[in-house]
Amino acid sequence: MYDDLGTCLRAWRDRLSPEEAGLPVGGRRRAKGLRRQEVAQMAGLSVEYLARLEQGRAAHPSSAVLGPLARTLRLSDAERDHLLMLAGHAPGTSHLPPHLTPSILRILDRLADTPVHVSDDRYNVVHANRLAIAVLGDDLVGTNYARTMFLGGTMRVDDVDGHHDDFRARIVADLRQLLTTSPQAADVRALVDELLAGSPDFAERWARADVGSDGRRRKVIAHPEVGRFTVDCDVLSVDDSSLKLIVYTAPAGTSDAQALALLSTIGSQRFAT
Repeated sequence: MYDDLGTCLRAWRDRLSPEEAGLPVGGRRRAKGLRRQEVAQMAGLSVEYLARLEQGRAAHPSSAVLGPLARTLRLSDAERDHLLMLAGHAPGTSHLPPHLTPSILRILDRLADTPVHVSDDRYNVVHANRLAIAVLGDDLVGTNYARTMFLGGTMRVDDVDGHHDDFRARIVADLRQLLTTSPQAADVRALVDELLAGSPDFAERWARADVGSDGRRRKVIAHPEVGRFTVDCDVLSVDDSSLKLIVYTAPAGTSDAQALALLSTIGSQRFAT
């Protein structure tokens, strides 16, 4: 089985070009595929561990390893399920985040000058491009905004004109709808129970049984380097998936657009004092 895992990993690495992976093109390559070092770096693994996987010397890789590998190698849903089975996991039971398909990753690649992050229906941020991280903070990926809004945490979106109250109302309504449509989803129930136990505000809103909330499309960002600026926020749903693309834009020629352009240039680096 593990020889099959290694064979597939090597084949998937060999078929993916640097251009498709969003890497700069240059230098001489013996093959068109990615180097082992490149895959390891993008997936957050050591080169030595990836070599052991490809050589069949690492048994039972965890879901924390498989998820980033599937995204890095741009696997389809069927290929990711096959990867799980080869590693001894049953698809759907290994607590992987929703899969970012190659087409979604290509969209993100083409929106390099626009802040975009990807969230699931439980308000977990599962992926973000470089500019979204520069705008919203280095710890953006892995954030759960339901916990942040009700249990405490930092965020760069200012509470202007009742923004936070509206956002909390939307979270409660969305989680109630999700629990209604997926009553057996243990992770949704666990999140709701955690918020009920830890937040009187959430418990009060939940008891009101409110359903539906429009939320606000405009957000004021309080950035530590470039100051305050306003962006429009649009939520794009992905068909046949629980994923949503959260896209931030500003009208051309405005100071808000200039702030985004500056962050696109400097990224998440800090200005010298």
